[in-house]
Amino acid sequence: MSLILQEGNQIKEFFNQHQKEIEENLLAEAGNVRDKIEEIQIIGNINLIENAHKLIGYVVERQIEDLEKFAEKEGIVWAKYSMTLMFKLDWVQAIRRTLWSFLYRYDQKQNKSDSREEFYALEKKINEQIDKFLNVFFLSYSRYKDRLLEAERELVENLSVQIIPISTTTAIFPLIGTIDAYRSETIEDKVLAEVGRGRIQTLIIDLSGVADMEGDVTHHLLKVIDGISLMGCNAVITGTRADIASKMVKEGLSFRDKAEVKANLQQAITDVFEGVEQSN
Repeated sequence: MSLILQEGNQIKEFFNQHQKEIEENLLAEAGNVRDKIEEIQIIGNINLIENAHKLIGYVVERQIEDLEKFAEKEGIVWAKYSMTLMFKLDWVQAIRRTLWSFLYRYDQKQNKSDSREEFYALEKKINEQIDKFLNVFFLSYSRYKDRLLEAERELVENLSVQIIPISTTTAIFPLIGTIDAYRSETIEDKVLAEVGRGRIQTLIIDLSGVADMEGDVTHHLLKVIDGISLMGCNAVITGTRADIASKMVKEGLSFRDKAEVKANLQQAITDVFEGVEQSN
């Protein structure tokens, strides 16, 4: 087998001549994937058989750059459509076994007889290329997934920081769910930006939908109130639940020094509009 890596064109021709047999061998080797081929084609427009021929071609012709680009593209597609990684791994290992099976047949046909050292050198080079494909594929898959998760998290955070205008100078900021340190920093940035952009004079911060607040989060909320006060905006706090109030008392914290506190959102809105009518 010592000449195989120098005989890329001949080997490629040999594999082209035996495409049907290679496909049959692949399907026999990849039992777990065999029944999923049509489903994968429909979901991600991925032709596993055609891509197997591509990978084999890149390996036998030692087209490393093309192999890496192909692996990166495959990783993105599999991540984009959330396809099972185990199927991909099973399929590539089936390609590896099929590749070796037909390299052996090619060797037999050429009546070659090489030393053990030459065989192991070849084995290392071939398997390194298959492993490189897998490494690049998984890195590409992971990077794309990370980008998707980050984009989804940013979308959720943007949706969760919605300031609702109820007049030209007054707006409501309803906080919903659990407020952790990461989310509180996002809230701080978004609220200050929205108050400045909308020239809001009164911001009603409603806490009735908050499930829980970590200790440091209260400090962040107080910083938000300080920030909007510096911008000429008055803060009104509503809907503080008993458990949250109890935590604040234990930590020696209070909203009363920095904002008006109302029992509920309806009372805050009523008081704001009554104040506007009286001033007119």
